[in-house]
Amino acid sequence: MPELGKYAQAVLSSYGLSLLLLAGLVGISVIRSRRVARDLRAVEERVKRNG
Repeated sequence: MPELGKYAQAVLSSYGLSLLLLAGLVGISVIRSRRVARDLRAVEERVKRNG
């Protein structure tokens, strides 16, 4: 790891915050995709029954 000097705390906290935000976005995307897939299966099932 390079020597960051007096900026080490700012740089490392920025990296940490960025990683946290990226993990949050991935989590939200996974949750949303599961919900959309579940809703799509429900609609397809309804179409099969009524079609």
